[in-house]
Amino acid sequence: MPRVEFAELPGHGRLWVFPATGDLTEEQVERFSDAVDDFLDGWAAHGVPLVCSRDLLDKRFLLVGVDVDAEAPSGCSIDALVRELRALGAQMGVSLIDHAPIWYRTDDGVSSLSRADFRALAESGAIGPDTRVFDTTLTKIGAFRDGLFERAASETWHGKAFFRDRLPV
Repeated sequence: MPRVEFAELPGHGRLWVFPATGDLTEEQVERFSDAVDDFLDGWAAHGVPLVCSRDLLDKRFLLVGVDVDAEAPSGCSIDALVRELRALGAQMGVSLIDHAPIWYRTDDGVSSLSRADFRALAESGAIGPDTRVFDTTLTKIGAFRDGLFERAASETWHGKAFFRDRLPV
């Protein structure tokens, strides 16, 4: 029984955020969730099952967490997860591995843009320091629980990179 509820994982546990390039349909969410659960049920490091879980947010962000106190994931086990998600994404017509775009919240949901396109929107004033952005680089479950995943751009590296001239000194 290595897979547990996401809420049961410790805050210091390891976290990976895998953003989908587009919203998943209800059918894709079900198929995707089942496939990820099947993989996690057998996920192991050096033959030792990993105490792990997943959550799917906004039909867009897959969170995978591991209780590192029970068993730490190995490089090979992480590679296996990435390979599985790359293959699953290819079957579903989405990428789950690309962290280059910037994900941000709009009135219509979650959108993603290249950094150049995000910069153009920032320079035009279409988005600003209060725009909610997602930090897909989080590595600790506690950081996610502390609300560091979705914040105003001014509170993240996005603020310094795209809104430096509009932030208080």
